[in-house]
Amino acid sequence: MRKGFLPAHVLHLLCSYRDKVLRVKLQDEKQANVIKDLAKTSQLDFWYPDATHQVAADMTVDFRISAKESQLVQSALDQNQMHYEILIHDVQEEVEKQFDVKEDNPGRHSYAKYNNWNKIVAWTEKMVRKHPKMVSRIKIGTTGEDNPLYVLKVKVGGKDERRKAIFMDCGIHAREWIAPAFCQWFVYQATKTYGKNKTMTELLNQMNFYVLPVFNVDGYIWSWTQNRMWRKNRSRNQNSKCIGTDLNRNFNISWNSLPNTSDPCQEIYRGPAPESEKETKAVRDFIRSHLKSIKAYITFHSYSQMLLFPYGDTSELLPNHEDLVKVAKIATDVLSTPYETHYTYGPIASTIYPTSGSSLDWAYNLGIKHSFAFELRDKGRFGFLLPESQIKPMCKETMLAVKFIAKYILKHTS
Repeated sequence: MRKGFLPAHVLHLLCSYRDKVLRVKLQDEKQANVIKDLAKTSQLDFWYPDATHQVAADMTVDFRISAKESQLVQSALDQNQMHYEILIHDVQEEVEKQFDVKEDNPGRHSYAKYNNWNKIVAWTEKMVRKHPKMVSRIKIGTTGEDNPLYVLKVKVGGKDERRKAIFMDCGIHAREWIAPAFCQWFVYQATKTYGKNKTMTELLNQMNFYVLPVFNVDGYIWSWTQNRMWRKNRSRNQNSKCIGTDLNRNFNISWNSLPNTSDPCQEIYRGPAPESEKETKAVRDFIRSHLKSIKAYITFHSYSQMLLFPYGDTSELLPNHEDLVKVAKIATDVLSTPYETHYTYGPIASTIYPTSGSSLDWAYNLGIKHSFAFELRDKGRFGFLLPESQIKPMCKETMLAVKFIAKYILKHTS
């Protein structure tokens, strides 16, 4: 079987039989402690928030639990009179059901479907071949497993010296498949609507877009071939059998500031040192070398329908907080127009949960004062297993928000 490819009918290899996803609404600190205690004795795969130490009173917590342990966990919740619902009764079933768009040409790249790494690489080549004056492909580095990291540069005409630029990345967490789907859609729509759509034409005539369709390539391949729920990269850790670093805890900003990120077996393991990972270094070096022109950094994640900006490691407000609030408010309003998809917005620490070592905080501290993270659809009904039938509507609404942000950057930044 080719690397990076697994047909849908074999995906039952990827999840344990009848795993469940539970949502628990925590009323107080006592209930938060029940979840923390359960996490010590049971294998809870936190979907929201993404780690035990972030669990707090008045929070809604989503986690995946194996069939074997679900009865024990549900009994503990019942005994403590905690309100919970089963979001997903059978994770395996949802894994298979996410592929709900029929293919006209099986094996070919499709903007309406999730595409594995081989298809994405072939797609990058095709975009350069079809649009040689608009799209170029830059290899910015390689991953731990020696896969290439490709950035697509999208622009029309003109010299680069005076142009503002936006850097966008998708798929820093492997299982968030909806994110790379958007990066592909963005490049496609840029090339398709240039000369037809007034805003896109204006943007491409005056700006450069650098798009990294898959940040965490090794993890993404693993999520297709071995474990659909994989999050981290695939680097080996010294003195531990546990694999992988969370690339969004690996940047050199408050790297050591939060508890529970130092355990290689945790999903939010920060790595052995700041920017220890090849993927992090490649993105760091590329952004630094284009820092004069990059005026906005946008990173795409899932799920929870939020538009976030720094900081994640402190509740301190930014000097340009009001400006970012204004941009986020209008962007989320625009996003809601086609399908009434509601997003919340605000600083990471107070809107979602505190984080350390994130690419968003790092980019802001580097001097990119308009740095945003989209947490794409949905709010938890499907979580990371969003059906393909939602890809196009999600892309269309998100595109409106990104175009608004880009136009704002063009008009209002120096």
